[in-house]
Amino acid sequence: MRSWVFGLLGVLLGLVGSLSALAGEAERAGISALGRLEPRHGVLRVSGPPRMVVVVGQLLVEEGDRVAQGQELAVLQGIGVETAEVARFRAEVAQAEREVERHKRLTKASVAAEQALEQANLRRDVALAELARAEAELELSRIRAPIAGQILEIHARAGERIESDGLLELGDTSAMYAIAEVYETEIGGVRVGQRAQVRSPALAAPLAGRVERVGMKIGKKDVLETDPVSDADARVVEVEILLDDPAPAAGFTNLRVDVLLER
Repeated sequence: MRSWVFGLLGVLLGLVGSLSALAGEAERAGISALGRLEPRHGVLRVSGPPRMVVVVGQLLVEEGDRVAQGQELAVLQGIGVETAEVARFRAEVAQAEREVERHKRLTKASVAAEQALEQANLRRDVALAELARAEAELELSRIRAPIAGQILEIHARAGERIESDGLLELGDTSAMYAIAEVYETEIGGVRVGQRAQVRSPALAAPLAGRVERVGMKIGKKDVLETDPVSDADARVVEVEILLDDPAPAAGFTNLRVDVLLER
Protein backbone atom coordinates (compact mmCIF):
# COMPACT_ATOMS: atom_id res chain seq x y z
CA MET A 1 0.00 0.00 0.00
CA ARG A 2 2.76 2.40 0.97
CA SER A 3 4.54 1.87 -2.33
CA TRP A 4 1.30 2.56 -4.23
CA VAL A 5 0.78 5.79 -2.29
CA PHE A 6 4.35 6.90 -2.89
CA GLY A 7 3.97 6.05 -6.59
CA LEU A 8 0.79 8.13 -6.86
CA LEU A 9 2.48 10.99 -5.04
CA GLY A 10 5.36 10.83 -7.49
CA VAL A 11 2.97 11.01 -10.45
CA LEU A 12 1.21 14.03 -8.92
CA LEU A 13 4.48 15.80 -8.30
CA GLY A 14 5.51 15.09 -11.87
CA LEU A 15 2.26 16.61 -13.17
CA VAL A 16 2.76 19.70 -11.04
CA GLY A 17 6.27 20.07 -12.38
CA SER A 18 5.06 19.69 -15.97
CA LEU A 19 2.32 22.27 -15.45
CA SER A 20 4.81 24.66 -13.91
CA ALA A 21 7.15 24.19 -16.86
CA LEU A 22 4.31 24.83 -19.31
CA ALA A 23 3.31 27.96 -17.39
CA GLY A 24 6.89 29.14 -17.50
CA GLU A 25 7.08 28.55 -21.24
CA ALA A 26 3.81 30.43 -21.75
CA GLU A 27 5.13 33.27 -19.63
CA ARG A 28 8.29 33.46 -21.72
CA ALA A 29 6.39 33.09 -25.01
CA GLY A 30 4.55 36.37 -24.61
CA ILE A 31 1.04 37.78 -24.52
CA SER A 32 -1.46 36.46 -27.04
CA ALA A 33 -4.39 38.50 -28.33
CA LEU A 34 -6.81 38.74 -31.21
CA GLY A 35 -6.69 41.80 -33.40
CA ARG A 36 -7.55 43.38 -36.74
CA LEU A 37 -5.59 45.20 -39.44
CA GLU A 38 -6.19 48.90 -40.05
CA PRO A 39 -4.54 51.67 -42.06
CA ARG A 40 -3.10 54.69 -40.26
CA HIS A 41 -5.91 56.69 -38.58
CA GLY A 42 -8.40 53.96 -39.49
CA VAL A 43 -10.87 54.01 -42.37
CA LEU A 44 -12.42 57.34 -43.40
CA ARG A 45 -15.90 57.49 -44.93
CA VAL A 46 -15.91 60.30 -47.47
CA SER A 47 -19.38 61.80 -47.92
CA GLY A 48 -20.92 64.62 -49.90
CA PRO A 49 -21.99 68.17 -48.91
CA PRO A 50 -24.78 68.78 -46.36
CA ARG A 51 -27.62 68.81 -48.88
CA MET A 52 -31.00 67.03 -48.85
CA VAL A 53 -30.21 64.99 -51.98
CA VAL A 54 -26.69 64.32 -53.26
CA VAL A 55 -26.28 62.41 -56.53
CA VAL A 56 -22.96 61.46 -58.11
CA GLY A 57 -22.49 63.02 -61.54
CA GLN A 58 -19.07 61.53 -62.31
CA LEU A 59 -16.85 59.20 -60.30
CA LEU A 60 -13.17 59.91 -60.92
CA VAL A 61 -11.52 57.03 -59.02
CA GLU A 62 -11.73 53.26 -58.64
CA GLU A 63 -11.07 50.86 -55.77
CA GLY A 64 -7.36 50.40 -55.19
CA ASP A 65 -6.41 53.80 -56.60
CA ARG A 66 -3.97 55.89 -54.60
CA VAL A 67 -4.94 59.54 -54.27
CA ALA A 68 -3.28 62.72 -53.03
CA GLN A 69 -4.77 65.00 -50.39
CA GLY A 70 -7.17 67.42 -52.09
CA GLN A 71 -7.50 65.32 -55.25
CA GLU A 72 -10.98 65.27 -56.82
CA LEU A 73 -12.77 61.99 -56.22
CA ALA A 74 -16.13 62.81 -57.78
CA VAL A 75 -18.29 65.64 -59.05
CA LEU A 76 -22.00 65.89 -58.26
CA GLN A 77 -25.01 66.33 -60.48
CA GLY A 78 -25.95 69.99 -60.84
CA ILE A 79 -22.40 71.21 -61.12
CA GLY A 80 -23.11 72.58 -64.59
CA VAL A 81 -25.76 74.94 -63.22
CA GLU A 82 -23.42 76.06 -60.44
CA THR A 83 -20.61 76.67 -62.94
CA ALA A 84 -22.97 78.88 -64.97
CA GLU A 85 -23.93 80.77 -61.81
CA VAL A 86 -20.29 81.49 -61.07
CA ALA A 87 -19.76 82.78 -64.61
CA ARG A 88 -22.83 85.05 -64.30
CA PHE A 89 -21.71 86.58 -61.03
CA ARG A 90 -18.19 87.09 -62.34
CA ALA A 91 -19.68 89.08 -65.21
CA GLU A 92 -21.77 91.10 -62.73
CA VAL A 93 -18.69 91.84 -60.63
CA ALA A 94 -16.81 93.01 -63.73
CA GLN A 95 -19.71 95.28 -64.67
CA ALA A 96 -19.93 96.66 -61.13
CA GLU A 97 -16.19 97.37 -61.13
CA ARG A 98 -16.55 99.35 -64.38
CA GLU A 99 -19.44 101.34 -62.87
CA VAL A 100 -17.36 102.20 -59.83
CA GLU A 101 -14.48 103.41 -61.99
CA ARG A 102 -16.85 105.46 -64.16
CA HIS A 103 -18.39 107.17 -61.13
CA LYS A 104 -14.93 107.88 -59.71
CA ARG A 105 -14.05 109.78 -62.88
CA LEU A 106 -17.34 111.74 -62.79
CA THR A 107 -17.22 112.54 -59.12
CA LYS A 108 -16.58 116.25 -58.38
CA ALA A 109 -17.66 118.10 -55.33
CA SER A 110 -21.38 117.48 -55.88
CA VAL A 111 -23.33 115.46 -53.35
CA ALA A 112 -25.23 113.65 -56.10
CA ALA A 113 -22.03 112.34 -57.68
CA GLU A 114 -20.73 111.09 -54.33
CA GLN A 115 -24.04 109.33 -53.67
CA ALA A 116 -23.90 107.66 -57.10
CA LEU A 117 -20.38 106.41 -56.31
CA GLU A 118 -21.57 105.00 -52.99
CA GLN A 119 -24.40 103.15 -54.76
CA ALA A 120 -21.93 101.77 -57.32
CA ASN A 121 -19.63 100.56 -54.52
CA LEU A 122 -22.59 98.89 -52.81
CA ARG A 123 -23.64 97.08 -56.01
CA ARG A 124 -20.06 95.89 -56.47
CA ASP A 125 -19.87 94.58 -52.88
CA VAL A 126 -23.18 92.74 -53.31
CA ALA A 127 -21.95 91.20 -56.58
CA LEU A 128 -18.70 90.10 -54.89
CA ALA A 129 -20.66 88.47 -52.05
CA GLU A 130 -22.91 86.64 -54.51
CA LEU A 131 -19.85 85.47 -56.44
CA ALA A 132 -18.23 84.14 -53.25
CA ARG A 133 -21.41 82.22 -52.39
CA ALA A 134 -21.68 80.73 -55.90
CA GLU A 135 -18.00 79.70 -55.86
CA ALA A 136 -18.49 78.03 -52.47
CA GLU A 137 -21.51 76.09 -53.78
CA LEU A 138 -19.51 75.05 -56.82
CA GLU A 139 -16.64 73.78 -54.67
CA LEU A 140 -19.09 71.73 -52.56
CA SER A 141 -20.02 69.84 -55.73
CA ARG A 142 -16.42 68.64 -56.07
CA ILE A 143 -15.71 65.90 -53.52
CA ARG A 144 -12.01 65.87 -52.64
CA ALA A 145 -9.79 63.48 -50.70
CA PRO A 146 -9.33 64.73 -47.11
CA ILE A 147 -6.05 62.80 -46.82
CA ALA A 148 -3.57 61.03 -49.07
CA GLY A 149 -4.40 57.34 -49.19
CA GLN A 150 -5.90 54.42 -51.06
CA ILE A 151 -9.53 53.88 -52.13
CA LEU A 152 -10.71 50.83 -50.17
CA GLU A 153 -14.37 50.59 -51.18
CA ILE A 154 -16.83 52.59 -53.29
CA HIS A 155 -20.46 52.90 -52.19
CA ALA A 156 -21.97 55.18 -54.87
CA ARG A 157 -21.29 55.52 -58.57
CA ALA A 158 -22.44 57.89 -61.32
CA GLY A 159 -26.20 58.43 -61.15
CA GLU A 160 -26.54 57.03 -57.61
CA ARG A 161 -27.45 58.91 -54.46
CA ILE A 162 -24.88 59.15 -51.68
CA GLU A 163 -26.52 57.51 -48.68
CA SER A 164 -25.41 57.04 -45.06
CA ASP A 165 -22.45 54.84 -46.11
CA GLY A 166 -20.95 57.83 -47.91
CA LEU A 167 -19.37 57.98 -51.35
CA LEU A 168 -16.39 55.76 -50.55
CA GLU A 169 -13.96 54.53 -47.91
CA LEU A 170 -10.40 55.82 -47.85
CA GLY A 171 -7.38 54.74 -45.81
CA ASP A 172 -3.73 55.71 -45.51
CA THR A 173 -2.24 52.29 -46.26
CA SER A 174 1.29 53.69 -46.39
CA ALA A 175 1.34 52.66 -42.72
CA MET A 176 -0.58 49.62 -41.47
CA TYR A 177 -1.44 48.71 -37.89
CA ALA A 178 -2.56 45.63 -36.03
CA ILE A 179 -5.08 46.68 -33.37
CA ALA A 180 -4.67 44.02 -30.69
CA GLU A 181 -7.30 43.52 -27.98
CA VAL A 182 -5.32 42.61 -24.86
CA TYR A 183 -7.16 41.33 -21.78
CA GLU A 184 -7.16 43.79 -18.90
CA THR A 185 -5.46 41.17 -16.73
CA GLU A 186 -2.42 41.14 -19.05
CA ILE A 187 -2.19 44.79 -20.12
CA GLY A 188 0.37 45.44 -17.38
CA GLY A 189 2.86 43.44 -19.44
CA VAL A 190 2.49 45.67 -22.51
CA ARG A 191 4.68 48.70 -23.15
CA VAL A 192 5.42 51.11 -25.98
CA GLY A 193 8.24 49.82 -28.19
CA GLN A 194 7.50 46.17 -27.42
CA ARG A 195 7.97 43.85 -30.42
CA ALA A 196 5.08 41.78 -31.76
CA GLN A 197 4.30 39.09 -34.35
CA VAL A 198 1.07 39.14 -36.38
CA ARG A 199 -0.26 35.99 -38.06
CA SER A 200 -3.22 34.97 -40.25
CA PRO A 201 -3.85 32.21 -42.81
CA ALA A 202 -4.51 35.01 -45.32
CA LEU A 203 -0.96 36.34 -44.95
CA ALA A 204 1.90 34.67 -46.77
CA ALA A 205 4.18 35.05 -43.74
CA PRO A 206 4.02 36.47 -40.21
CA LEU A 207 4.34 40.23 -39.95
CA ALA A 208 6.56 41.97 -37.42
CA GLY A 209 5.87 45.24 -35.70
CA ARG A 210 6.22 47.23 -32.50
CA VAL A 211 3.76 48.71 -30.04
CA GLU A 212 3.23 52.39 -30.81
CA ARG A 213 0.36 53.14 -28.43
CA VAL A 214 -1.41 51.47 -25.53
CA GLY A 215 -5.06 52.45 -25.14
CA MET A 216 -6.22 54.39 -22.08
CA LYS A 217 -9.72 52.90 -21.92
CA ILE A 218 -10.98 49.41 -21.08
CA GLY A 219 -13.86 48.16 -23.20
CA LYS A 220 -15.53 45.02 -24.53
CA LYS A 221 -14.06 42.84 -27.24
CA ASP A 222 -14.64 43.92 -30.82
CA VAL A 223 -12.89 41.02 -32.57
CA LEU A 224 -14.84 37.87 -31.69
CA GLU A 225 -13.23 34.47 -31.29
CA THR A 226 -14.44 31.43 -33.22
CA ASP A 227 -14.65 29.46 -29.96
CA PRO A 228 -18.40 29.35 -29.07
CA VAL A 229 -17.65 29.20 -25.35
CA SER A 230 -15.31 32.22 -25.35
CA ASP A 231 -16.28 35.22 -23.24
CA ALA A 232 -17.62 37.79 -25.69
CA ASP A 233 -17.99 40.34 -22.89
CA ALA A 234 -14.37 40.09 -21.76
CA ARG A 235 -12.80 43.45 -20.94
CA VAL A 236 -9.85 44.43 -23.12
CA VAL A 237 -7.52 47.32 -23.95
CA GLU A 238 -6.70 48.18 -27.56
CA VAL A 239 -2.98 48.17 -28.36
CA GLU A 240 -1.82 49.76 -31.63
CA ILE A 241 1.07 47.89 -33.29
CA LEU A 242 2.81 49.61 -36.22
CA LEU A 243 3.87 46.99 -38.77
CA ASP A 244 7.45 47.18 -40.02
CA ASP A 245 6.38 46.58 -43.63
CA PRO A 246 2.87 47.79 -44.57
CA ALA A 247 2.86 46.29 -48.08
CA PRO A 248 1.76 42.70 -47.22
CA ALA A 249 -1.12 44.03 -45.09
CA ALA A 250 -2.25 46.92 -47.32
CA GLY A 251 -4.94 44.85 -49.04
CA PHE A 252 -6.34 43.30 -45.87
CA THR A 253 -8.05 46.09 -43.93
CA ASN A 254 -10.20 44.63 -41.10
CA LEU A 255 -8.58 41.19 -41.45
CA ARG A 256 -8.76 39.26 -38.16
CA VAL A 257 -5.28 38.35 -36.96
CA ASP A 258 -3.55 36.58 -34.09
CA VAL A 259 -1.07 38.76 -32.25
CA LEU A 260 1.80 37.65 -30.03
CA LEU A 261 3.45 40.37 -27.96
CA GLU A 262 6.97 39.44 -26.91
CA ARG A 263 7.85 39.63 -23.23
